[in-house]
Amino acid sequence: MLVEKQLALQPYNTFGIAAKAQELVRVRGLEDVQAVLADPVLRSRPKFVLGGGSNLVLTGDVKPLVLKVEVAGRHLASETDRHWIVEVGAGENWHDLVAWSLAQGWPGLENMALIPGSVGASPVQNIGAYGVELQDRFDSLDAIDLQTGQVFTLNAAQCAFGYRDSVFKHAPPLESSGEGVRGMGLAGRALILRVRFALPKRWKPVLGYADLERRMAQEGLSAAEVTPERLFHWVCEIRRAKLPDPAVLGNAGSFFKNPTVSPEQCADIIARDPKVVHYPMPDGGIKLAAGWLIDACGWKGKSVGRAGVYEKQALVLVNRGGPNDPVTGGEVMTLARAIQTSVYERFGLRLEPEPVVL
Repeated sequence: MLVEKQLALQPYNTFGIAAKAQELVRVRGLEDVQAVLADPVLRSRPKFVLGGGSNLVLTGDVKPLVLKVEVAGRHLASETDRHWIVEVGAGENWHDLVAWSLAQGWPGLENMALIPGSVGASPVQNIGAYGVELQDRFDSLDAIDLQTGQVFTLNAAQCAFGYRDSVFKHAPPLESSGEGVRGMGLAGRALILRVRFALPKRWKPVLGYADLERRMAQEGLSAAEVTPERLFHWVCEIRRAKLPDPAVLGNAGSFFKNPTVSPEQCADIIARDPKVVHYPMPDGGIKLAAGWLIDACGWKGKSVGRAGVYEKQALVLVNRGGPNDPVTGGEVMTLARAIQTSVYERFGLRLEPEPVVL
């Protein structure tokens, strides 16, 4: 086990924020975590699990021990009558997995093409795009308890998936006087090693978004004629047209969650702003497009210091600094708070950031 000290983290977060890890250990397998837990000094240190760094805002140097997840590998683990079960190392690149699984003839992830980050982070955030969420294709995962060193497996129900949410984003249970244990949580407690996906053999395209329906109409196709490969191509083209490449312009993808409101709240907003972009949800709620709300408040293309709002998509905050003068986490969060204030003052809605702020 190699402990790297004072390691620059700018290459390991897609926002390109300059910060250092006081100490970092690369996790390429279970034995690396076990070595950390066997070390009398490192075992008791607070720990921070780092995947692809695509959903992260660093506001300073990282004092906890950084566990950089680099677990590799991907293969067909098993099959059922309805699914291919594909097992993937947590350190694998997400988009590479999407392209690879499609090339193997195992569709189902194409709507989530080009989402930045690692496979291990996908269930933490319950990533999703264009009508498909991770939970729709999830089978199970293996993780290790960072306190006990025990390896455990979770199914979908045990992951408690929600909109950009999971058990991995909530603190472990705490005793509270009069309230007992406050639910289950694994934030800071577990490191995901492997994720298994259930990819459907009876595949059907998910096309319920205007951008995809527009592409289908432009090419004169019916839903039955849309192939997984064509849908993958459409999603990649649409995302590249709207969203900046983190390798070119630092960013953490969608910065705010799309707020969900009641039909009555939505009707009230529509009465004042008829063009508001909204989508009905299966539970009866209405999802509003956070990017539209931010744009309506006049933030598209604006900057605070070296933090800016992307000109083509107001939902994305970007690094306008140079390689030697990058944006700081403080500037990013100052801009984010200003946007939240504007949206609340105009629409009465509080936008919730998606990235982890450390």
